[in-house]
Amino acid sequence: MPKRRPNRLINEKSPYLLQHAYNPVDWYPWCEEAFEKARREDKPVFVSSGYSACHWCHVMEEESFNDPEVASLMNETFVSIKIDREERPDLDNVLMAVSQLMTGTGGWPLNVIMTPDKKPFFAETYIPKETGFGRVGMIALVEGIRTMWRERREELLRSAEGAVSALKEVSALDPGEAPDRSVMDEAFVDLLGRFDRENGGFGAAPKFPVPHYIFFLLSYWRRTGNADALAMVEKTLRKMRFGGIYDHVGFGFHRYSTDERWIVPHFEKMLYDQALLTIAYTEAYQATKKGFYRDTAREILSYVLRDMTSPEGGFYAAEDADSEGREGAFYLWKAEEIRKVLGADADLVMEVFNVEDEGNFRDEALGMRTGKNILYLGASIEDLALRTGVRADVLEAEVESARQRLFACREGRVHPARDDKILTDWNGLMIAACARAGAAFGVGAYTDAALRAADFIFENMVTASGLRHRFRDGEAALDANLDDYAFLIWGLIELYEATFDANCLKRALDLNSILLDRFWDEADGGFFFTPRDGERLIIRQKEGRDGAMPSGNSVAMLNLLRLSGITGDTAFMDRAYSIARLFSSPVRRSPAAFIHLLTALDFALGPSFNLVIAGDSKSEDTREMLKALRSEFIPDMTVVFKPEDEGCSFLSSVAAVDQYRSIEGKATAYVCTGGSCGPPVTDKERLVEMLRRPETVRR
Repeated sequence: MPKRRPNRLINEKSPYLLQHAYNPVDWYPWCEEAFEKARREDKPVFVSSGYSACHWCHVMEEESFNDPEVASLMNETFVSIKIDREERPDLDNVLMAVSQLMTGTGGWPLNVIMTPDKKPFFAETYIPKETGFGRVGMIALVEGIRTMWRERREELLRSAEGAVSALKEVSALDPGEAPDRSVMDEAFVDLLGRFDRENGGFGAAPKFPVPHYIFFLLSYWRRTGNADALAMVEKTLRKMRFGGIYDHVGFGFHRYSTDERWIVPHFEKMLYDQALLTIAYTEAYQATKKGFYRDTAREILSYVLRDMTSPEGGFYAAEDADSEGREGAFYLWKAEEIRKVLGADADLVMEVFNVEDEGNFRDEALGMRTGKNILYLGASIEDLALRTGVRADVLEAEVESARQRLFACREGRVHPARDDKILTDWNGLMIAACARAGAAFGVGAYTDAALRAADFIFENMVTASGLRHRFRDGEAALDANLDDYAFLIWGLIELYEATFDANCLKRALDLNSILLDRFWDEADGGFFFTPRDGERLIIRQKEGRDGAMPSGNSVAMLNLLRLSGITGDTAFMDRAYSIARLFSSPVRRSPAAFIHLLTALDFALGPSFNLVIAGDSKSEDTREMLKALRSEFIPDMTVVFKPEDEGCSFLSSVAAVDQYRSIEGKATAYVCTGGSCGPPVTDKERLVEMLRRPETVRR
């Protein structure tokens, strides 16, 4: 067998691009050299975007990009470019907008064909090698494009010009009046109409966790007292945790469920899902005080700290769906394997986890049983105890013992590949999650992990001009985008409120200054996704709609409001209102598509609380007051701590805290809302009750 030669991707850092480095396709990374070659050789450009944990990206690679026949056709017809969408979300966002415009859908792998001057005329997601079942195959597609490029080029060029014009038109925004609370009611009604009352979640299969729906619904419940909002949260979080989308052996959530019951996942694990779901379960615990949600959040963090954290403290990006060439191979079990590992305990555990001798997992393409099983509970331990006739506490102990033995066995398997690049934006989310959970649960290890990750980023991914987006193999590269700044600032604000380390607040404010300087639109308001001095793309987008993660503008809006509350700087609030005005028209048309912006809007419309607590940082009463606050779900609150036992010169320079004093040496809280402050409070129960009062927090 001839030795394979690498293509130009061999010099890249991205694990995804390196996976394609020995394809016979003559791949280029995104670079001007590729487009110069396309102009010189008069060829269209084939751009394919994906990511390392993407199952269908692997399928298309094996079927087409590793196939000599397809590769030969591609090399003759195109200049081909591979993109890691996690490294270049700026490019991927534009390509996704093209796909949505041309096909009405999007996903990965994402394949766009464009002219040498970067104007797109074709888009499609997964493309099989051969034509069939209503899908054009790669061989037919390449041959068809080659013919059209030679014989009907003007038609393609007109299509490309039309696509560029349409992209610019649909991305244009016309600021209006900021939305009022009615859009929140409309979003709630929309979610209620799409809610799956039996299985939780929203809409039909495939079902994705959408944690920002949870954030909104919890805030809506707190503001209005609407019991349906909390019921939707609880049903969804419980059903996801009971389903196969959750890894019951090693913890953490898979990317999404292919069925409406949350049972059959696509098995990749993404860092951002772990972060956002940790926050969702933490907030649910704060709202309900039910240990189930706390325990789930802690299990997710156990997985992240065990398997997704670098020795230096940064968080890795993802784990693959596939191992040994098969999707889910690492996570699936044969009945005889479980019997061998568990012995006499096997029958009970197999009943609890719905294991079948013939297997409950079916091949996705053929629909046939594979003889293997996805482990899922389907119901609570209490319900399973009734079904099995085993006392709940005994059953829970049995299940945990079995889990540990299954985990030890599974560790001997070939693990899925890990994408070990460190992304600033996703690390920002994980920092926020660790800080929030550490504060809510009183677990210092989580807060310490957040601090280490923040230190890693500032030591390795910050230059004189600002942030870098990606770190891998000793190299920080790629200019940071809006999400990098917004998500990291979010994490630093959470870290400040979890630790009251003024350095975290200083870092947040410094980054916010750079963000405003390089990304803010002085004409219409809002943040562009790319900096003003960044690479010029077809369009310079302003992202407002939420996707798998909240949009950068919605996170930045809430950051600005919180920084305004902490520092007293009303200029931050003015910028936040500009974001609300910028997206007012699309928000009114589709409120639920901007759900995280509505969470920020709820904070803005208030009433929201700004607290200053003065006291001795080491005293028991200070610790108890902070513990009482952190155990509560109070999303519409900022907290500044003035430590009277140590200097706070930086804090004094950014927040008006000098006038606040502790009373009789006790920890003292000053509660301000709507521009006025109440009398000082030294009793923690009274403080919490003030923040819970219906007349203050509900309409």
